[in-house]
Amino acid sequence: MHQPPLQKTVLYFTLSAYLDTKGFKSLYFIIIMCLYAFILLSNLLLIVVICVNRSLHEPMYIFLCSLFVNELFGSTGLFPLLLVQILSDVHTVYAPLCFLQIFCVYSYVCIEYLNLAVMAYDRYLAICYPLQYNTCMTAKKVAILIAVAWFFPFLAVVVLISLSAPLQLCGNIINKLYCGNYAIVKQACFDTRVNNIYGLIHTVISIIIPLCLILYTYMKILKVCYRGSKKTRQKAVSTCTPHLASLLNFSFGCCFQIIQSRFTLSVPHVLDILLSMYFLTCQPLFNPLLYGLKLPKIHNICKRLMCGDV
Repeated sequence: MHQPPLQKTVLYFTLSAYLDTKGFKSLYFIIIMCLYAFILLSNLLLIVVICVNRSLHEPMYIFLCSLFVNELFGSTGLFPLLLVQILSDVHTVYAPLCFLQIFCVYSYVCIEYLNLAVMAYDRYLAICYPLQYNTCMTAKKVAILIAVAWFFPFLAVVVLISLSAPLQLCGNIINKLYCGNYAIVKQACFDTRVNNIYGLIHTVISIIIPLCLILYTYMKILKVCYRGSKKTRQKAVSTCTPHLASLLNFSFGCCFQIIQSRFTLSVPHVLDILLSMYFLTCQPLFNPLLYGLKLPKIHNICKRLMCGDV
């Protein structure tokens, strides 16, 4: 007689992707701690620079500030628990803490794409409609765009977790370094059609639609640059290159993570771990360096601060 799978209310999850580091725990802990400290300091520096300098109180830099705040939010959702797990011999996470990490990581991804979409829209207005820019991009509109970029992801991820948390599970093993929603849904004992449908809708709204909006705005920008003067092209290149580089960097990591979560890829375990962490570590590290070096206003102010010439 066929026995139904054992259902259980899971109190904790086991993260099984951690390698046996033996005597290298302390070394890995120091490396990750230094990486986290650099991410915190670099993003905080640029947030402070934008906030205290009135010359940077423009929509483009305000949207950048929102982006840097999100890098801090996403990093804090990952690194503290990662550091604890590196030093631990038993890689378990209590279920509420696991769902809290899912909330932080998934919100971070959604906010990142919406921030990048808002920044692309801002550049589109500035380059394609320079005379109407100040009229279109008012302080009220900037505040609304930032509020939507943050509020909608929080609401969407709360719904996602509210569908996953009550599931009766037949296992509690997550083959990752951090908690993932789909890794939990896959272990449900019953039909998860609702979770899968909402997960697909969530991916389309949070990732696909912002990406389409970004591509559309850049097609319009390229069209204007092709017809415009040399000065217009230089302005577009100087402000849009960091944005496009940030988008490509983040999308690479996200695409791999989505594909790896849904399908089993034959990738070496170490490479799989590095790529699964890519979008959560490289983006917060990459953005401050990219924007700090490529945008002249921020670069010059940071240089003056470092030299003590304020």
